[in-house]
Amino acid sequence: MNTFDHIYALARQIPYGTVATYGQLARLAGNPRMSRVVGYAMHVCPGDVPWHRVVDRTGRLCPGGETEQRALLEAEGVTFTPEGKADLARHAWLGNP
Repeated sequence: MNTFDHIYALARQIPYGTVATYGQLARLAGNPRMSRVVGYAMHVCPGDVPWHRVVDRTGRLCPGGETEQRALLEAEGVTFTPEGKADLARHAWLGNP
């Protein structure tokens, strides 16, 4: 399994209504220093990967796709801070695969 496929397998495990961070997926994939690689993977992921459930360490949404990402997350019940970031205190995925 290549790195992107491993990242996609992890992202598919993020439950509905929760979010994970790029760094969290990088750690789970075995290399906490590859957060950017997770971002690249999410940018080109297959349609069955819930890319919208992956945010940065502060809950910020992906640049350029904020409107679509926010709409998808809100449809799952994810709430946002007044700054427009996903509320990690309420919706962070704490589980490990």
